[in-house]
Amino acid sequence: MLYIIIFLLIFNIAFAEKLYVVERERGAVAVIEDGKFKKEIKNLGNLNHAVIKTEGDYSYCISRNGYFSKIDNIKDKVVKKIKAGNSGIGFTFIKGYIAIAHYDPKKITILTKDLEIKKEIFTNSRNVGIKPYKNLLTFSLMDKDEIWVLDADRDFKTVYKVKNAGKMPFDALIDKSRYIVGFFKEKGVGILDLDRFIYKKAVFHTKNKEEIVFKIPHFGMWGVIDDKALIPAVGEKRCYVVDIKSMKVIKHIDLVGLPVFISVSPLKNVAVVNFSGDKDNLLSVIDLKSFKVIKTFTAGKRVMHMRFSKDGKKLYLSSYFDNELKIFNTDDWKLIKEITVPTPSGIFIVRE
Repeated sequence: MLYIIIFLLIFNIAFAEKLYVVERERGAVAVIEDGKFKKEIKNLGNLNHAVIKTEGDYSYCISRNGYFSKIDNIKDKVVKKIKAGNSGIGFTFIKGYIAIAHYDPKKITILTKDLEIKKEIFTNSRNVGIKPYKNLLTFSLMDKDEIWVLDADRDFKTVYKVKNAGKMPFDALIDKSRYIVGFFKEKGVGILDLDRFIYKKAVFHTKNKEEIVFKIPHFGMWGVIDDKALIPAVGEKRCYVVDIKSMKVIKHIDLVGLPVFISVSPLKNVAVVNFSGDKDNLLSVIDLKSFKVIKTFTAGKRVMHMRFSKDGKKLYLSSYFDNELKIFNTDDWKLIKEITVPTPSGIFIVRE
């Protein structure tokens, strides 16, 4: 009996995290708790490229067709759902509010945590790369080649604009006080210092000033480790290691296929890469000291997304054609468990 109790305690500790896994084709989210499929949260909208973010006891889900849902993490049920627009692309939390960037209508929506509309900012552009920094809300206007900065402490008044920022901005990240934006029709990135409102552009280059020609993919695909980033190359079987401060390419890492996502362990010792095309069943592990691939293995049929556990000891992976969430041990990359989830894609940790 004692051995059984010890086993159950170890099992529960091993699978203590609660996950929401997007069921891409079903407009639903699978609730994974204690290493088991618990239930579904349904009717959330078109969940292609859906994003879920958690704050306290609630999670918020944005659908591609404009629905925005507030989910109770304890009861695993939708407590409120609104039609915020026709095409939502991203959202963030800032100063007790939620800010949503839309493709359609061409606006930014500011919501309270109870999903009441506080303000709408019309931009006459599709809006992308919405990020918070202190009291500042920054986003890019895809159709106007601009960056706008709003002040949440001043009723989201526009306090700064960058015009002619670059050709078709389409995603961004925050690195300390720097808003870094990538362009679809221009090489390199734009960098806005949000402490000083100084803007400059940078093109990735090697130590020999040799220009690297590759498009910047969505920043959600980057693996960021301190002042370095692993960037999956578009159309190349490699990723680049870039110094974010200097915007110099330190080196490249050859890969077995065309990379999609790069996810960094919270332990900052390894990163994992999945692939598109005929290699979408593989996963590669990169050692972050040597920046070399140390292992490539078959992980599942069409690996869609990966997320490390908060302690870095497990890797959660969604296998789209296997209809499974797979859990791997990051010490030896052995498969620990498989959980049936229909058409799984994005994986989100909602509670430890």
